[in-house]
Amino acid sequence: MATEITVPALGESVTEGTIGEWLKQPGDAVAADEPIASLETDKVAVDVPSPVAGVLQEHKAAVGDTVEVGAVIAVIEEGATGAATTGEEAGRKAEKAEEGKKERAKADADLVDASQTLSPAVRRAVLEHGVDPSTIKGTGKDGRLTKEDVLAAAKAKGDPAPAPSPSPAPAPAGAAPAAAGRNEERVKMTRMRQTIAKRLKGAQEEAALLTTFNDCDMSAVIEARSKYKELFAKKHDIKLGFMGFFAKAACLALKDVPAVNAYIEGDEIVYHDYVDISVAVSAPNGLVVPVIRDADKKGFAQIEKDIADFGSRAKEGTLTMADMQGGTFTISNGGVFGSLMSTPIINPPQSAVLGLHRIEDRPVAVNGEVVIRPMMYIALSYDHRLIDGREAVTALKIIKEAIEDPTRMLIDL
Repeated sequence: MATEITVPALGESVTEGTIGEWLKQPGDAVAADEPIASLETDKVAVDVPSPVAGVLQEHKAAVGDTVEVGAVIAVIEEGATGAATTGEEAGRKAEKAEEGKKERAKADADLVDASQTLSPAVRRAVLEHGVDPSTIKGTGKDGRLTKEDVLAAAKAKGDPAPAPSPSPAPAPAGAAPAAAGRNEERVKMTRMRQTIAKRLKGAQEEAALLTTFNDCDMSAVIEARSKYKELFAKKHDIKLGFMGFFAKAACLALKDVPAVNAYIEGDEIVYHDYVDISVAVSAPNGLVVPVIRDADKKGFAQIEKDIADFGSRAKEGTLTMADMQGGTFTISNGGVFGSLMSTPIINPPQSAVLGLHRIEDRPVAVNGEVVIRPMMYIALSYDHRLIDGREAVTALKIIKEAIEDPTRMLIDL
């Protein structure tokens, strides 16, 4: 019996996706709940599983096609095996199964046991480099493989990275021909990258963006981390990082200045009596912003655990749509990449984003004397349609004061 495979529900307000990769080809045997395709949405890559066991009969869409929720993308012959049966139908299946399978046979065999736990990005890297995933030690959560693990294994065995296309793009009319060895490669933007581009440009066009700056003396936080890091890690099984301090400091500021935790919806202002902090995390396909729910009610340990979990799952490509829905305020840490100062762009429909930067020793005046202190520039970009300059400066000042005197976070000052 033929079973149609349709695009599953992809989350609130998401109505379509793009076929990023076919994980199974016509003629391949498919187990129940086994992923047959990777679907790129605006925020994450989603595996499309087969609801039945059988043989993949045909693809109804090609890689790169945009498909709506509910659309048929493949047909599975339920209960069949990978071997052909009889007659013309069997012959057609055999031809489809044979095409291209010889080159993929070894890689597919290596993936039999691991295919259920490998993310689409990891599967793609395994097939591309021809490495055996069972021989690689995973560094992701619960020992899962990451794309970086596969690339490191490929490099260790001497497998070179894929070379760019040797055929340069045609030069525009009247342009001088490119010099030998100066090639170009054109790569279609992923759906996620296209969405990021549209959202950031839309934020600039819609909001009245402005950024206010301040700087923090990080001495107190560094001292607290140094003093309690071992006890903290022993009790909570997680490292005490800087983001926990800034998340709690932001909660204080957002409670005191509600407009910074609000957003505009039509001709209304939506205020929130809770704080859901979106944390910008770097993923293989671009920047994603999973949300720490009720950050104002969580302690340092749980916030650090949430952030560590997001970072791990972002590398593995296992973040879900639900992880990134909502959010009332965003924190983006460019300091991990060495940024000294920036003007971050808000994450619509939110009205403000806190930008963190690298810590560096700088001379500052303290009690009339010049001393060297570990300093960090912090930036608050905000929508001036909703947030006045006084409110933005006040919120950033509260964050600065809480970081410089962490006791404030304990006694809610």
